[in-house]
Amino acid sequence: MIQLITPSSYGEFSSTLVEIHRLRHRVFKLRMAWDVQVSGDMEIDEFDALHPTFLAQLSNDGRVQGSVRLLPSRGPTMLRDTFPALLDGQPAPSTPLVWESSRFAIDVGADAPKGDRGITRATYELFAGMVEFGLSRQLTDIVTVTDVRMERILRRAGWPLRRIGNPSTIGNTPAVAGYLAISHDTLVSLRKAGGLSTPVLWTPVIFAAA
Repeated sequence: MIQLITPSSYGEFSSTLVEIHRLRHRVFKLRMAWDVQVSGDMEIDEFDALHPTFLAQLSNDGRVQGSVRLLPSRGPTMLRDTFPALLDGQPAPSTPLVWESSRFAIDVGADAPKGDRGITRATYELFAGMVEFGLSRQLTDIVTVTDVRMERILRRAGWPLRRIGNPSTIGNTPAVAGYLAISHDTLVSLRKAGGLSTPVLWTPVIFAAA
């Protein structure tokens, strides 16, 4: 299940938000050893203060297993303000048709259910939730900064990243920026690969025309 958390529902889902930041601490600080800002056992940065939308992937018993942060590209973004070198001299997107995703994280056991190509169903659910969110907002793309390992996972899942420029090492991570297409065909493909028979967002989704 995917839980959509918008700024107006922060209070209602405050405990889920805490678990999202704890998940990010486990994944980015402890597992990947990224140079990120932490507060106790939570990873929090300045972009969390911009009232982003969050998607949380929940287990059957309600535990937060995955999350991603979404911000409109017309405001401050990580690509424009933190990683402009990855733009390869091109302007950062600034349009209501493109949002930025960041802090994509999944933390499941080795025995977690898997979809096609050995990718966990939790990952497919979070991908599908991102596309459903994009369709509901009539987006054309999601732009993101990711590491090349995640780029390979996206390609295997059938949601390839369209690179903006060449990879560049940031800290200890080879990183790349690019666009992920938002379309009904993409959603159908991800649902099929992940064995998802129904929409994953808990709120109704208005789909754009195919």
